[in-house]
Amino acid sequence: MGEPLRVGMVGAGKISGQYLDTVARLEGLRLTAVTDLDPDRAKEAAEGSGADVAGSVAELVARDDVDAVLNLTIPAVHAEVALAAIAAGKHVYGEKPLGTTRAEAAAILAAARTAGVRVGSAPDTVLGTGTQTARKAVDDGLIGTPVAATAFMTTAGHEAWHPDPEFYYRPGGGPLLDMGPYYLSALVHLLGPVVKVTGAAATPRAEREIGSGPRAGQRFAVEVDTHVTGVLQHAGGALSTLIMSFDIHAAHLPRIEVHGTAGSLGVPDPNGFEGPVELFGGGSWQPLPVSAGYRGAGRGTGLADLAAAVAEDRPHLASAELAEHVLDVMLTLLDAAHEGRSLPVQSSCERPAAVPLSG
Repeated sequence: MGEPLRVGMVGAGKISGQYLDTVARLEGLRLTAVTDLDPDRAKEAAEGSGADVAGSVAELVARDDVDAVLNLTIPAVHAEVALAAIAAGKHVYGEKPLGTTRAEAAAILAAARTAGVRVGSAPDTVLGTGTQTARKAVDDGLIGTPVAATAFMTTAGHEAWHPDPEFYYRPGGGPLLDMGPYYLSALVHLLGPVVKVTGAAATPRAEREIGSGPRAGQRFAVEVDTHVTGVLQHAGGALSTLIMSFDIHAAHLPRIEVHGTAGSLGVPDPNGFEGPVELFGGGSWQPLPVSAGYRGAGRGTGLADLAAAVAEDRPHLASAELAEHVLDVMLTLLDAAHEGRSLPVQSSCERPAAVPLSG
């Protein structure tokens, strides 16, 4: 095995702990530097890892001991940080979404091509055994020809648990851009790219109240749609029905199901790497054995795959092209909802390669 990919992490917020756990246990990655707007958070994240604390993003991306930048900032600055890293000749792997606009996503991909560096994007949950076992069942024809799918993400809102939830309700946030990448990335893995969408959206509450932490009880304005529903037409003809909501207190809806001419498939939560996959055929639901995907995966597995792909000179799996298509699908769905009509999705992508069982 060659030298590990040296990683500089920008953003040490709530999600960073999961990445730090993964980076620490994978031989192909080594954390060398951390920066955050809060120096104390950066110091805490760096402790125990042997990493240095960098004073700024500019300082971190300029370091000689950083090969790749792990971008865990809020969505509004994803593109700014990614472009700074690319300009410094670094690979980038970032949290979803890739950007908040089509122009940002296109600029990132164009800059990376010019610089000759890789860009990867969450979610990498779809590389785990849950989604990949379901994908193998589809590819093996266990449900016949896919006809339809459903994808439901319902919650009353992240302000109940997040101490600083405002960014979820500002441009670049909302249930679709926040949680949609998990579900749409899974649907593209299962059924291929999306060619057409129609939808509706609503904002039932103009304000939200922080439910935890030192600012509990404070209210803030909602600037985005908080309930979005749509129908997606995939290139292969299957139709997916989607609900993404911060306005549903409880539901018995499945996370994802795929229905075909010969059976149905229950797919686990795409916000996780594992979970049971169930096949309905012959009159009953039966669990399928784990048959594909990275075992024991965690957030950062996509970055580890990018590191391996660089060493092996192959495409990486959690690609910016997939992330760009998913972003375009989401923005087109919002456009369709606001305009009250169906719209074609202008972008496309290759269906990502399947992940054999490994780890």
